[in-house]
Amino acid sequence: MTSSMPGPAGSGPRTVVLISGSGTNLQAIIDEVGQNRLPVELTAVVSDCADAFGLERASKAGIDTVVVNFGDYGNRQDFDRALADVLEDLEPEIVVLAGFMRILSSTIVTRYQGQMLNIHPSLLPKYKGLHTYRKVLAAGDRFHGSTVHYVIPKLDAGPSIIQYRVAVRDDDTEESLATRVQQGEYVIYPRAIEWLASKRVELRGEQVFFDGEPLREPKLINEGGVGPR
Repeated sequence: MTSSMPGPAGSGPRTVVLISGSGTNLQAIIDEVGQNRLPVELTAVVSDCADAFGLERASKAGIDTVVVNFGDYGNRQDFDRALADVLEDLEPEIVVLAGFMRILSSTIVTRYQGQMLNIHPSLLPKYKGLHTYRKVLAAGDRFHGSTVHYVIPKLDAGPSIIQYRVAVRDDDTEESLATRVQQGEYVIYPRAIEWLASKRVELRGEQVFFDGEPLREPKLINEGGVGPR
C-alpha cells in the first residue's frame, strides 16, 4: 500500500472515491467541488491499481491518494482486509465508486450501506454486469443510459437514485453510445452525491427517500434535457 498526502479539497461530508482507471467520473466530481457546486470534502482517492490515471487527477487537485494494489496481496481476503483498514482510517461519511473494478466484500458494503454510491452504464435493473452497450445494441433497445444507485452486497442491485437516458440511434456503435452515455454520467453522479451530502436522499431499509418522501422510481434526465435539482 502506498499513499501521498497533499491535503483535502472542498468542505462538507468526508468523501472517499474509489477508482481503478482513468477517473473521468472522478474528474467531473473534482470539477464540481472546485466550482463550489458540490458540498463535500474530497478526503482521499483510493485505487487498487498503482498506475491508474485517476491518481494523477487527484494529486493535481490536491487530494490525498492511497493505493491498495490488488497484486500485492496473496488472496482476495487479504486485499479486502487491507482496503477495509484504509477506509476505516479515512473515516468517510460518503464512499463513491467511480470505475472501481473490484467487487467489494459484503463486510465493506454492509459497513457503508446507505453511504456508498455506484454508477452503472445501463438503465437498471436492465443489463447488470459488463458489456452493457453491446447488449443494448444486440437487443435492439430504443434507449440506453446510466444509473446512480446505492451499493448493496448484491452486484448492481442497490436501489436507484437517478438515471440519464439517451435514445439509441440507428448508426450507434458501442463506442458512440458509450461516449454519449458517459457525458450524462458527469451530470448525474455529482448531483446524486450532492443530494446524499445534503441529506435530500437517504436509504431506509431497501427504500430510497427523496426530500422525505419515498422515491417510487429514479429521477430521470433525458439527453439534452433539464433534470431535477
